[in-house]
Amino acid sequence: MSGVMNLAAVFLLLLPGVPAARAQPFHWPRGHRAAVSLSFDDARASQIDIGLGLLREHAVKVTFFVETQNLGQRLEGWKRAVADGHEIGNHTMTHPCTGNYAFSRHNALEDYTLEKIAAELDGANAEIQRLLGVKPRTFAYPCGQKFVGRGLHVRSYVPLVAERFLVGRGYLDESANDPSFCDLAQAMGTPFDDLGFEQMKRLVEEAARDGRWVIFVGHDIGQRGYQVTDATALAKLCDYLKDPVNRLWLGTVGEIGEYLERQRGGASDGR
Repeated sequence: MSGVMNLAAVFLLLLPGVPAARAQPFHWPRGHRAAVSLSFDDARASQIDIGLGLLREHAVKVTFFVETQNLGQRLEGWKRAVADGHEIGNHTMTHPCTGNYAFSRHNALEDYTLEKIAAELDGANAEIQRLLGVKPRTFAYPCGQKFVGRGLHVRSYVPLVAERFLVGRGYLDESANDPSFCDLAQAMGTPFDDLGFEQMKRLVEEAARDGRWVIFVGHDIGQRGYQVTDATALAKLCDYLKDPVNRLWLGTVGEIGEYLERQRGGASDGR
């Protein structure tokens, strides 16, 4: 029977259109059940004032996706974030979203071209490198939106992100990432603002049942509310994720993205 099964596996590998990565079951390293990344957007002041101390106390590294027009307001704090070992990712210079959101009406993706959004990506990379001395390997789509233009002229800018970054992270997505299948250029992001610890834990356990990768997305850090990750719940989550008995890999977006790329036979090229 085992010989028949082995022949079947070889046959699958030889079938056109069947990727080799799908023929073998995926396993996280060191017996982990799932992977979890914590990420925060926009370079908000509370991430410096509250977040850095909390994360240092719990010895946790996260990914900060920074909007570069906000960096200068707390530059020394962001230098401290780098020194603490946190990952700095690109979140554009000016955070363009659909003009259906009033705050973005004068910076609407509907009015962008691929050339203009490319300038946002490259300009933010250059500014992060100038101010913080690091080259971002990861990107978060503002508002989770991945298009420019209107109607017949709409274009996806996912390929531009794929050219420049190891991982492009979405927002308000409905699932954690299947590590054997997900497109790293549009990895799914799970919001955890305005959630209690038990709700966060439930999302992790749901992902762990299928061996998935949860990328949590937060904004401010403080008292639970709209676009605020509750600091008390975050502290409990950090302890839960780090407890060896739970067998969860807590890593930055870049760290876990690099592992997945290696598993697929890709080579990190310094993106």
